[in-house]
Amino acid sequence: MYLGAIRKGPRNHIGDIDGILVGNAQDEAARTGVTVVLPGMRAVAGGDVRGGGPGTRETDLLDPSCLVDAVDAIVLSGGSSWGLEAASGVAAWLGARGRGYRVGGSPLVSPIVPAAILFDLMNGGDKGWGEEPPYRALGRAACEAAAANFELGNAGAGLGAVAGRYKGGLGSASAVSESGLAVGALIAANPFGAVV
Repeated sequence: MYLGAIRKGPRNHIGDIDGILVGNAQDEAARTGVTVVLPGMRAVAGGDVRGGGPGTRETDLLDPSCLVDAVDAIVLSGGSSWGLEAASGVAAWLGARGRGYRVGGSPLVSPIVPAAILFDLMNGGDKGWGEEPPYRALGRAACEAAAANFELGNAGAGLGAVAGRYKGGLGSASAVSESGLAVGALIAANPFGAVV
């Protein structure tokens, strides 16, 4: 199928895609944060998990052979394993609004919120949170902040991200074909190693 010429989206970020909202929340003292992608309705998603130490939640269900055929949100979070709790905050926020996978014929919903984390524990922020890491609350706050226009760079999951000795961060892009097909991408860049 020929799509025609492809050009950047109007703002060149995932917010160019109709119905997609993105929210950021961060804890400046801890130098960490959360980014949530909130589609206006349940959305088909796919994933590819790589790396030497990936930390994820519900990414296995993105396999097309699985029962669940759509997601309610996607979370990117700092905090390493602690950050996976951000998805619980997002799921609670969605569930309270009746959004999620319908359980049988009942009014119950089970929000489907795949998540991936990045390691930002050694960036100099105060991680002395004891028994209450901030990620669940940051997940809810990111949902409340969701909008088509959102901050990139040192925001959300990108706040504590590093690239070797340099600053990492949150990035996004979009492309639109002549035929109207639109694609958006969002990344929290936190690579390990030397950046040249």
